[in-house]
Amino acid sequence: MRAASGTINLWKRNLRTVPAEIWNETDVRVLILADNNFCEVSPRIGDLHSLRTLDLGHNRLTELPDAIGNLEELRDFLYLHDNRLSSLPPSMGRLQKLRYLNISENQFSTFPECICCMSSLVELRATDNQITRIPDSVAGVSRLRELHLRDNRLCSLPAAIGNLSDLRQIDLRGNPIEVLPDSISELPKLEKLDLRWVKTLRSPRWLNDLEKRGCLVYM
Repeated sequence: MRAASGTINLWKRNLRTVPAEIWNETDVRVLILADNNFCEVSPRIGDLHSLRTLDLGHNRLTELPDAIGNLEELRDFLYLHDNRLSSLPPSMGRLQKLRYLNISENQFSTFPECICCMSSLVELRATDNQITRIPDSVAGVSRLRELHLRDNRLCSLPAAIGNLSDLRQIDLRGNPIEVLPDSISELPKLEKLDLRWVKTLRSPRWLNDLEKRGCLVYM
């Protein structure tokens, strides 16, 4: 199996297992394995050192191999949504060039600490999980522009969120948020704060100030 133009697309082939010959394609840049019935991925995925985009969405994965942290050229997109993941290997903290990560529709109750090491991340989608807390170390994702946390179990956010000075959008829809840190009001580039379907929030005084400066606040 040769990668045409650096891309291998096996979307929705009902393969059940990843073909072994995939792991010999060490020059592949885009690998799409979405919407099959994979329950596991071989550690040999770590041999694909040229990979820039990886799509493992819509499968049945319960874990990822540590070797995924070897994909240090992964920089464009990593799709892990709609699986059965409850944790990520710490080795993924080495994905220092990755800009987009989607871990939505999984079984996370704890926010994966390795994400906080992904210093180039621009967009994070972690919707439809069971996450109860965002750690202070989220400040390490210093280039983040979009943070999507809809339909989790968050009651608050850390004050450290205010260190994400490039943040444009925060989506907290459907969480049992009770209180928001004042540091959100100091985010200089915030354009949208989505609080729809949040019925537990004690509205902070500074929400009006956010709107006056042009930030869209949905409640």
